[in-house]
Amino acid sequence: MSESGDPVGLPCPACSPGEETVHEVLRPGGQATVRCTDCDHTYKTEIPEEETVELTIVVSQDGESFTTRMDVPADTYVATGEEFVVDTDDALMQVRVTGIEVGPEQRVEEADIEDVETLWTRAVDNVAVAVTLHPKDGAADQTRSLRVNVPGDYEFTVDETAEFGDEEFTVEGLQIREDAPEYRHEKLDHPGDFAYAKDLKRVYARDESLTAWSAW
Repeated sequence: MSESGDPVGLPCPACSPGEETVHEVLRPGGQATVRCTDCDHTYKTEIPEEETVELTIVVSQDGESFTTRMDVPADTYVATGEEFVVDTDDALMQVRVTGIEVGPEQRVEEADIEDVETLWTRAVDNVAVAVTLHPKDGAADQTRSLRVNVPGDYEFTVDETAEFGDEEFTVEGLQIREDAPEYRHEKLDHPGDFAYAKDLKRVYARDESLTAWSAW
């Protein structure tokens, strides 16, 4: 049910009787009081309740996963790669759709939400990015790995240096995840190429840390 202050789409009898405009709910109820935000006309009307379905959502984050359920509009269409906010008991999480299950062992790339049994997703608001580092002298047998925790929209750029605490490295290559949209190639290695942390499977870089190789 709509609450006071909620935005709703309704045709306005004063300025837009044929098309919906954004209204603000001033007083909820069977005959709600609403105000058109285009012309400020205030009147009483019945607000149609949106039909919803309960959806099972699996969220993976840093190698772990949990299952939650959420009511979503019944007329929604969903596709892999899309992002939305999941309202869990602990927090709001931005997630990306990685799989759509419409039946036992049956997955599709897109579907009407009413046909979906389980939506598989990955948290992308905060992510851990795997980084493979090699020393400045290029010795391939002395590479090391680390993980950096960053916001999902943090940008890694080829030929730019990044610092995380005591770690410092210059990005040389970016390996893109399979579920990431709109990148030219699966691996980017030209100066200026960049990708968001949430889209990265791995970063390849030259180690600039002063003490990184003291044990060798």
